[in-house]
Amino acid sequence: MPPLSSLDAQLAGHSRLLVAYSGGLDSTVLLYQLVQLRSIHPDLQLRAIHIHHGLSPFADSWLQHCQQQCTEWQLPLLIEHVEVDGREQGIEAAARSARYGAFRRHLQPGETLLTAQHLDDQCETLLLALKRGSGPAGLAAMPAHLMLGENLLLRPLLTQTRKQLELWAQQYQLRWIEDESNQDVRYDRNFLRQQVLPLLNQRWPHFAQASARSAALCGEQEQLLDELLAESLAALTQADGSLLIAPLQPLSEARRYALLRRWIGAQGGQMPSRDAVQRIWHEVINSREDASPCLQLGNHQIRRYRQAIYWLPQYPSLRECVIPWQSPWQPLLLPQQLGTVCIDPQGSELRQPRADEPVTIRFCAQGDFHIVGRAGSRAIKKLWQEFAVPVWQRERTPLLFYGEQLIAALGVFVTHEGRITDNKSWRISWLTQ
Repeated sequence: MPPLSSLDAQLAGHSRLLVAYSGGLDSTVLLYQLVQLRSIHPDLQLRAIHIHHGLSPFADSWLQHCQQQCTEWQLPLLIEHVEVDGREQGIEAAARSARYGAFRRHLQPGETLLTAQHLDDQCETLLLALKRGSGPAGLAAMPAHLMLGENLLLRPLLTQTRKQLELWAQQYQLRWIEDESNQDVRYDRNFLRQQVLPLLNQRWPHFAQASARSAALCGEQEQLLDELLAESLAALTQADGSLLIAPLQPLSEARRYALLRRWIGAQGGQMPSRDAVQRIWHEVINSREDASPCLQLGNHQIRRYRQAIYWLPQYPSLRECVIPWQSPWQPLLLPQQLGTVCIDPQGSELRQPRADEPVTIRFCAQGDFHIVGRAGSRAIKKLWQEFAVPVWQRERTPLLFYGEQLIAALGVFVTHEGRITDNKSWRISWLTQ
């Protein structure tokens, strides 16, 4: 193991640290090294975070071990219980998503996250990427540093083997836990660790180091592509984050797919497979002109509207949602962070409801409606199209009802039944967050 000066150099300029601490060998070594470094730099602010996945019968005892160790080292310990649902992406991937979601929730502005992956982990990650048929981005494996939202993530042990960590831990008489699931070769990473890598290292003792060099070279190529395509991507991306379609059409397939991947990455999505990018091109971008295509990628959707594609979260349906609004007409909070409905001098002017007309907010309407400023009635679908409201926003736009009568799509139109017929009017606004 290199001296603490190596870790100190990697942390230059980063004095507020959140350390992912499972209680295993790797994170124990990293955390203890940081405790030692803190004695040299008293201004170093350390916090540890332990993720309780609940997947092992020993999870509670692991938590107790971490609590005892942090108490001994005089470290604050955050504890996060997460639920892991492996039905969609498998247990390993789901557990990782849950962990990093917890990290994001607890990271403070300006704080740096440290995780303890080492050289053997890097080699396993590269081999798993090969198994999936990944391109250069996947084969770059784990970078030593990257941005996690607004925070920096550092992996300071990536050049160290597990054997080196074990020797260091024994030298300082550290105690750590062993996850019994690490022996279960049903998991891909464990299969590599237990059965494949020992053979490779026996034949080629420096296989892990060579793999790390290959991963680094792939990472450099991806970084170069990022830089070369940054200007083109900026020109294609609109202010709302959507991507223009027409400029993609004349490009080569390689350039087009590279831009699509980087656009998804810029929206916060995971790097899509080649099959997923092809489906975006053929099923979404090049679907029928009158279609409303939607492609599900994880917890997000890619949809097309008016010669642009959009990266959208998947929300539960609001079709059956009915929200009463009553006097004294306090601001009404809408579900799913859709903002509030309130009385506002700048809002749409409508007639006030009669005493026998209960007021509700809904998100679905059917039939034909005559709106103020138009002759005759039109189907609600045609009205949405006329006002350029995309399909996915139509059931997320608050609709004001008096009784069973649609009065207004707030911020979009007012129906004939909502027009002012006497001097009793009010103004209503939908304020988004």
